[in-house]
Amino acid sequence: MTISDHPETAPKWWKESTIYQIYPASFKDSNHDGWGDLKGITSKLEYIKELGADAIWVCPFYDSPQQDMGYDVSDYKKVWPTYGTNEDCFDLIEKAHKLGMKFITDLVINHCSTEHEWFKESRSSKTNPKRDWFFWRPPKGYDENGKPIPPNNWGSFFGGSAWTFDETTDEFYLRLFATGQVDLNWENDDCRKAIYEDAVGYWIDHGVDGFRIDTAGLYSKRPGLPDSPIFEENSEFQHPNWGSHNGPRIHEFHQELHRYMKDRVKDGREIMTVGEVAHGSDNALYTSAARYEISELFSFEHVDIGAKPFFRYNKVPFSLKQWKEAIASNFLFINGTDSWATTYIENHDQARSITRFTDDSPKYRTLSGKLLALLECSLTGTLYVYQGQEIGQINFKNWPIEKYEDVDVKTHYGIIKKKFGEDSKEMEDFYEGIALFSRDHARTPMPWSKEKPNAGFTDQNVKPWYFLNESFRQGINVEEESLDSASVLNFWKRALQARKKNKELMVYGYDFEFVDLENDKIFSFTKEYEDKTLFAALNFSGEEIEFELPKKGASLSFILGNYDDADASSRVLRPWEGRIYHVR
Repeated sequence: MTISDHPETAPKWWKESTIYQIYPASFKDSNHDGWGDLKGITSKLEYIKELGADAIWVCPFYDSPQQDMGYDVSDYKKVWPTYGTNEDCFDLIEKAHKLGMKFITDLVINHCSTEHEWFKESRSSKTNPKRDWFFWRPPKGYDENGKPIPPNNWGSFFGGSAWTFDETTDEFYLRLFATGQVDLNWENDDCRKAIYEDAVGYWIDHGVDGFRIDTAGLYSKRPGLPDSPIFEENSEFQHPNWGSHNGPRIHEFHQELHRYMKDRVKDGREIMTVGEVAHGSDNALYTSAARYEISELFSFEHVDIGAKPFFRYNKVPFSLKQWKEAIASNFLFINGTDSWATTYIENHDQARSITRFTDDSPKYRTLSGKLLALLECSLTGTLYVYQGQEIGQINFKNWPIEKYEDVDVKTHYGIIKKKFGEDSKEMEDFYEGIALFSRDHARTPMPWSKEKPNAGFTDQNVKPWYFLNESFRQGINVEEESLDSASVLNFWKRALQARKKNKELMVYGYDFEFVDLENDKIFSFTKEYEDKTLFAALNFSGEEIEFELPKKGASLSFILGNYDDADASSRVLRPWEGRIYHVR
């Protein structure tokens, strides 16, 4: 096939960008109160630019009671005071633009906080004009103790029922996440218009270049909110996706949101959107350029692997082949279409990839971090790098339950303890699961230096909002890695340079094909761009392995590898070694 058969290769700034994700609470504290803030981000923009990133995505910085770290918004048009002021945010956007970088903000519009004025009005009475902006339902009945029974059997993503009873009007409200994250009713026209104006229009007017759309598949619920089929026999409440994900009007809503954004822009800039769609078979519909919905999306298949489908903290075995196929599913759907994809392996909701997918021991963690960088940089799609990923951060080790902060972990811990007991097999499995999968591993403060006790995140005499990962004492910090040419950080810089230099193949490459798919230690593949071919051979094991050539007699021209002394002509890969080549 030729380039004309691949509309997905039409160039866009947001396709070629490397986007660096920032978790503001944990990035950099500028005023020594223990919390990261917007001025802290501004102070580190040159670092991000030097890394090779072209844009930043900042997780929610809006006013919030912080039940779920800002994903419970109480005012879309106001910065949470701990993070700074609106002017601080405008300054951050302006400086990013001066450095030639784009600014992408998080758009949390499936739900808002119960502290938002919209919800306060809605809960005040059954006849309030905003009553229908949320999902209110009477109890299904009452149990033998007089306790109200939720309207349906949907479970919360964070455990327990997806409904909370409110005594103000003796009805339940729907909240698919935490108790303070109440779902907005997108079926209500006035509600949608208000969301667009407050959460989208205000920030477009102040210069943002794009939006990461949180839970982008949840806005259209199944009409009538019926009981879910029973997927888990032993669970009182069922996973809510059946009734809430990819509903009948979801594409219509995204098209309407896209039109609003396009109409709101007055200076001709192109707003990009990346939707957190998670699961589904209609990724090509969401991202088709001709449909005008979203630019690209995050799919979860490759990061959910190894966890039980309906409970992320239960480990299940998986093979390298399964992981390879899951990763490829992120972008195979765009081949020969006008759709687009993303490539990512870490974010604020995922544990550290070195621990998850490779070897985080002191012997191999640096090689492992470079191997994953090599993989990520060689895949087709917009590349996302999460803070700390570029220094090879690993999961923290042997933390007691008391040190975990995430509302998801705390809620599930309480449920398991009440149902099975502290010393149960279920609790043992849960501890093992959070040590591998918890979101908290990604949320510890960024280690800028080796300085004890706070690694340059905040003043050494200040108590940070959250515990630091002790790994900064073992060299996993920006200061030491900047000075070490063999560090993960400096390899990421080289890998991102290689990606830019070879963008036709590495960013836009098409007709992806596995080489030796059944191999349970080697991840290798080819992809094309016009008359060029890229070949990657990556050893995901601690053994020496010989790799298979993409075709008999192929001549390989070395591009990049994660061993500094690599013999590019050798067909043998050392432990956790990866190389990418041009095929001649």
